[in-house]
Amino acid sequence: MKAPISKLGQLRKGQGGRIVAIEAVAHHEELAQRLMEMGLLEGCSVEVIHEAPFGRDPIAVRVRGALVALRRNEADQITVELDSGRKGA
Repeated sequence: MKAPISKLGQLRKGQGGRIVAIEAVAHHEELAQRLMEMGLLEGCSVEVIHEAPFGRDPIAVRVRGALVALRRNEADQITVELDSGRKGA
């Protein structure tokens, strides 16, 4: 059975998975470049570590050992294959 797919911006604290696509590549080259420079690359594991208390924006994610802050609209450009073993997944 195939793992569920979601946008990184839709995940809650404790959820994570593997990055399968960065959609900004096709639409916003500058944003895609910035995301890649932060270590958000296809195939990397990512986990939501923190959400802002009001409006849940921005979020902090762990990727490649680093903690990165993203706006939800930026995180919505990243497609993630969810880990079934993580909380809330």
